[in-house]
Amino acid sequence: MRLPSSLTRPVLVVTVISLAAGYGQFGAVAALGDVAKSFGHVVHGASVVEQAGLSGTALGVGLAVLRLASIVGLPLAVLADRLGRKVTLITWCVVGLLATVAAAASPSYWWFVAIFALGRPFLSAAEALAQVVTAELSKPTGRAAALAFVTAGYGLGAGINALTHSALRGVVGFRGLFLTTLIPLLIVVLLAKHFPEPTRVKEIEETARPRFGSVGVGQTRKLLKVMGLIMAISAVSSPASSFVFLYAENVAHLPKGVESIMIVLAALTGLGGLLSGRRMADHVGRRPAIAIGSAGISLAALLLYAGGKPAVVAGYLLGVLATGFLAPGGTAFTNELFVTDVRASVAGWGIAASVLGGVTGLIVFGTIADRSGSFEIAALVTFLPIVPALYFLSRLPETRGVSLEGTLGAEATT
Repeated sequence: MRLPSSLTRPVLVVTVISLAAGYGQFGAVAALGDVAKSFGHVVHGASVVEQAGLSGTALGVGLAVLRLASIVGLPLAVLADRLGRKVTLITWCVVGLLATVAAAASPSYWWFVAIFALGRPFLSAAEALAQVVTAELSKPTGRAAALAFVTAGYGLGAGINALTHSALRGVVGFRGLFLTTLIPLLIVVLLAKHFPEPTRVKEIEETARPRFGSVGVGQTRKLLKVMGLIMAISAVSSPASSFVFLYAENVAHLPKGVESIMIVLAALTGLGGLLSGRRMADHVGRRPAIAIGSAGISLAALLLYAGGKPAVVAGYLLGVLATGFLAPGGTAFTNELFVTDVRASVAGWGIAASVLGGVTGLIVFGTIADRSGSFEIAALVTFLPIVPALYFLSRLPETRGVSLEGTLGAEATT
């Protein structure tokens, strides 16, 4: 992934911050199996509650609460349009990681959900703002590549968390995993002074800003289409990724060594997805890249929950590939559709749309898994929303090659 030399330092700094946010965000997913075992009761049987330790409904609702908490990331992200990118991104990331560390002291499952939920919106806002900042620090020709780089950082953070969990599985439990979040927290604090603030165009800075959270006159319809797209994709991707380690460990009984190898290989497939997705987004268009990536996530999830250890491994790797493929075009697309003065606000609304779609998907998936006794049936029903996602995508303009309005991009930083 080749980046202009002027972007190297800013992108690397934002990438590390994104990595830290990814590490903190993914803790609940990676440790879900251990959490269910710690606060539930695993026995040999055919039902979801017997295999997982807690019912699919309890797990689905718990994960949905975590996702729902992220909706507070909307006003947090919006504040970046008023207070600046640097102070908000660093502060939200630090607060979110501190809450993740605190979750190690959870005395029960619902306490775990509550404490982890406190930090979730801050990390969601931090990740959204990392993408905004990266878009504003890059030129049109290198924007998708820069966003792919930062997205890779987030994915690497999540992967390191999953690998750490796999290595510590059966040794320290989920509490030890959450305490390791102190490491990325310290790194973010040390990097704070090196964070670049994008330089805005003076003339636009002097104009009247839209109201708090507003995207301005004539932009609401476009925003609603973008939010519909994000909701539909999130309704599929959230349950597809959130139950994967619980399913692999407690239902498919994937051996620890195989799980570790799977996670390591996922880094390669994710990188391949980012590179190929970036190429398509830059040379063919943002919309085709989003369409292919979204469909790929749904098909990979169906394979993952089809049953059997090989299906779990193949589905997981293909899902990471598809997610990586979607990321460069998807993140560039939403940032290129709106001007600088409302770009963080749009990112905040994106968090809200992602939450609503994710919560719906998680609750539906968990409930159907309980009632049918099958993760496969739950997957078949839950992953249909990819169809409306493609409809919303067709109603939005292509943005490949667009220069961002209201920022000097890679040409100046402060």
